[in-house]
Order: sequence, then C-alpha cells, then structure tokens
Amino acid sequence: MTRHDSVLDLIGGTPLVGIHALSPNPDVRIWAKLEGQNPGGSSKDRIARQMVQMAEADGILTPGSGQIILEPSSGNTGIGLALVAKLRGYRLRVVLPDNVSIERRQLLQIFGAEVVASPGAEGSNGAIRRAEQLAAEDDSLVLLFQYGNPANPLAHYTTTGPEILADCPEVDVFCAGLGTSGTLMGVGRFLKEHKPDLVVVAVEPPAGELVQGLRNLDDGFVPPIFDPDVLDRKMIVRPRESIEWTRRLLSSCGVFAGISSGAAVAGAVKYAASMTSGTIVVLLPDGGWKYLSSGAWTDDLDVVEERAQRINYW
Repeated sequence: MTRHDSVLDLIGGTPLVGIHALSPNPDVRIWAKLEGQNPGGSSKDRIARQMVQMAEADGILTPGSGQIILEPSSGNTGIGLALVAKLRGYRLRVVLPDNVSIERRQLLQIFGAEVVASPGAEGSNGAIRRAEQLAAEDDSLVLLFQYGNPANPLAHYTTTGPEILADCPEVDVFCAGLGTSGTLMGVGRFLKEHKPDLVVVAVEPPAGELVQGLRNLDDGFVPPIFDPDVLDRKMIVRPRESIEWTRRLLSSCGVFAGISSGAAVAGAVKYAASMTSGTIVVLLPDGGWKYLSSGAWTDDLDVVEERAQRINYW
C-alpha cells in the first residue's frame, strides 16, 4: 500500500483504461484517462492545487492566513479549490450560476465554500463577469481566475501530459473537451514537444448549444490562456450525443463518467473513424456521481436533454 501525508498528494496519477469497444475501427485503440479518480472528483483538482501553489510562491497568498480566494465556477474548479483551501488555511468564495445541480452546491458547501449566485441564464460567462465585479469592489479578495491563470495549463503540462506519455508512449492523438482550454493547452504542448506529429483534437458544442462543461468560443468569451496554434482539429458534438455516449461508456465499457466525458468520447470516436490505425487518448474530466440528478442513465433521452438545457450539471 502507498502512503501519503496529505490528500493533496493524491492529486494526479490517474489511470488509463481501454474503451476500445467503442472504436469504429479495430485498428484504432482508444484509451480513457479517468480524472474522476482525483480526490475532489475531477481534473480540476490539478489546476486548483497549482493555482494556489503559484499564488503562494508569488506572495499573493499566505498559508493559514484566512485570506478569501474568489473564483467563478460552475462546479468542479470550485470543488477542487474548496478542498485545497480548506487544507491550506484559506476561505473560498465561489460565484456559481444559480441553475447548478444540487450535487454541485452540496459539495461546495460540504467543503466549506461560500456560494455567491449569478444568473443561471448567463451561464459561466455571467459568473465570470460577477466575479470580476466583486474583485474590483474589494481588493482583499484574491481572484485566481482559472480562465486566464497560467497555472491552469501548467498543471497539465507538468502532470497530465507526462503521465499520458509514460503510460501510453504510442499515443498518436490526444482528445479533450474545450472548456477553459487549460487541459488541451497544457497536455497538447507537452505531448507535441515529445511527439511533433501528435494530433490535438478539441471537442466543442455548436455555437449557441449547451453541452455540459464545454464551450464554443464563438459564444462570446475566449479564455486568455487559449492558443489556437496548439489545436489541430475541432470536433462538434451536440447535447444529445454527449448523453448518448455517456450511456455507451457505461453500458459497453463499465465506465461511469460525467456528461462532458461522453462528449469527449463522442469526439474521439468521430476522429477515430478518419484514421486507418493508431492510438487515441481521451480525457474524461470527472465521474458520474455528480450527475445522478440529471437522470442521464435512467430517464428518457428527450427528458434528459431538455433538463440539461435548464440545469447546469458541470
């Protein structure tokens, strides 16, 4: 058995599991990186720890000071930050769209975060605007801002990318959903430095459509950390597809993952259809536990799709 002094030491080192049964081509193997195995339940644990560590190194945060960290989040980054803040001696204020699922709100409260509501109809962009307003009004708040913080891609450059290369050196394609873009930027840069021919595939919804956890950059906000030169392809996945592939992950591979994971897998499968052979690694940002109230695995698809347009599960 491995021992660790802190639960924060458990962040990273997540496994790859084969989901080859979903590949449309038997000569294209697909491996899924299970980020739901992180202690806070998602890939965002990585960036939460990195953002706090860098703020401490820069003298912006002092451990045990009780300073208030501010962050706009619809769930996973807030949960990751709440975990890190609790153990490092900070308070956390999360600006959260008021239409988030009950699991998100409960988890934030369990970890001790203070929740500030923003209009659900404005989505994550509205939460960003509200957080920026709060930070401008109170300079004692420390806005880490995952969308523009270089610690976001750096966390994936220094941990996620090296893990993938070590565990799957034959990787030809890396595929992930486009949200803050930190995963794609960090992993993509690292892997391309070691494998220049590697293809980086981003998965995004059509403009104006909501796929939980993903964004289309034409909808009005481009994260400052985003660099289009890192991407090679974009795959479009619609809301219904994301739910369908979330179900297929479970039924065909026994992988219980979140709705944005289903979208990422749908994109990977679409790209696999264009390949003659090779290996794809697709990142699954979180597990399915935070999505139970969506009914994604149990209810009629039409009902789930309509519900996902009203309630933010990411």
